Amino acid sequence: MTNSIPEIRDADLLFVIGSNTTEAHPIIAMEMKRAVRNGARLIVADPRKIWMADIAHSHLQLKPGTDVWLLNAMAHVIVTEGLTDDAFIEKHTEGFEAVRKGLSAYTPEGAETVTGVPAEAIRQAARDYANTPRAGIYYTLGITEHTHGTDNVYALANLVLMTGHLGVRSAGMNPLRGQNNVQGANDSGATPIFYPGYQRVGDPEVRLKFEAAWSVSLPPEPGLNLNVMMKAMARGEIRGMYVMGEDLVISEPNASQVEAGLNNLDFLVCQDIFLNETTRYADVILPAACFAEKDGVFTNSDRRVQRVRKAVEPPDEARADWEILCDVARTAGYPMPQYESASRIYDEMAALVPAYAGISHARLEENVAGLQWPCPEPGHPGTETLHLGGPLIGRAGFQVVEYRESDELPDDDFPLVLSTGRVLYHYNAATQTVREPGSMAKAGRNFIEMHRRDARRLMISDGQMVTVSSRRGEVQAEALISPRMRPGCVWMPMHFADSRANLLTNDAGDAVTGTGEYKVCAVSIRA
Repeated sequence: MTNSIPEIRDADLLFVIGSNTTEAHPIIAMEMKRAVRNGARLIVADPRKIWMADIAHSHLQLKPGTDVWLLNAMAHVIVTEGLTDDAFIEKHTEGFEAVRKGLSAYTPEGAETVTGVPAEAIRQAARDYANTPRAGIYYTLGITEHTHGTDNVYALANLVLMTGHLGVRSAGMNPLRGQNNVQGANDSGATPIFYPGYQRVGDPEVRLKFEAAWSVSLPPEPGLNLNVMMKAMARGEIRGMYVMGEDLVISEPNASQVEAGLNNLDFLVCQDIFLNETTRYADVILPAACFAEKDGVFTNSDRRVQRVRKAVEPPDEARADWEILCDVARTAGYPMPQYESASRIYDEMAALVPAYAGISHARLEENVAGLQWPCPEPGHPGTETLHLGGPLIGRAGFQVVEYRESDELPDDDFPLVLSTGRVLYHYNAATQTVREPGSMAKAGRNFIEMHRRDARRLMISDGQMVTVSSRRGEVQAEALISPRMRPGCVWMPMHFADSRANLLTNDAGDAVTGTGEYKVCAVSIRA
């Protein structure tokens, strides 16, 4: 996030796209509702009529997978009506002319044909966004879980840059992280292309720095992203795997292929706080401590590092993840240092990552609200808003983005478009929440949400059990007839092990990140 969560309440316009915020990020949604009560305009772009659409001034109910057309059409309006911030573009960006030329074909009328959103609604949304100084964009997996997810993000970034909404409080571009501490995991180097602090694996100077710090030779090539790993595992090209805090069988697309890959492995280690669907395939299960049983930090969506303090002892043989990893490393022959605490590990990362140089557990004890990186030195207060005074990299680059269709479109055999997501009462793969009677009382079984026109055509009634099929598998779920859906589109949550939505979803990945196309796949439904 370029901006901070507390800034949301002071925004004059919120553009929420690909985010069912009230159910996936309810605390952030509270700030959005506060902003709307204070007079902010709210634009929601989503194929479903989600709760936020009920309080929105404009709901752009686009067809799934057509985000680039919608966003390029908004940019077209901003350029052709002279709503660009020319001074910002000239001083702080590069590549705008190529984008300007590329937008000529993306008229609002053309967008209406492709997206289903009325041309005038697109024009008004573009004008409102461009003409409001404190206008923030908020998005999450509805933007990124596509084969063209990176293109979607580039198109959003183009809107931010051409309007000068970067380095402005209560504005900017703000991805909302999907799970707790996803931001912190990426910051710490849990990615195949970066060392901690987003320092590139392929940079020789960076590699030499980490080789010196860790006393080991490091490969110059990036590793494999998760989607590539799953496919390689299914082909038998990966023989061993170590899975921490992740239920691949529930969370990965094309789950049948994932299961086949797990059966191909010679050796699987799972490290988690509970048994889950993936641990059924494990050769070894290492019991990990949960958040309340260990010390450390969490980093939330707006780059805020906060202390987590051990409240109770872990049960039986469960231990903190870092303690387990250190023992595994030493047993495997690497002389891992004898860290006496999680604080010492964080000190090591801060010494190697300039953006964290000013953050330590000791400072976080004094700053109970946390510190936001970049925080380059011990006396630095942290950075609430990124890019004040101009982009941190000097000049921000516009990207020409062309619309590409999703990998799998409906046809005669599979005539409906399925998107997947989350409900308020369950958390991600639901490893924890399915054990909670309150959550299960609220949302205890899977359902498929569909428009009444599709239900009538298929002779399906509300509450009826149906079979949902795709080219990859089929599941049974309860039909939920709902006015929130577009005709031709259906929606299903991803939490339930006995009715796994990801048996249906497409594992075709984004060309840059490898993220699977959870939001668009073709399905059929029968009673």
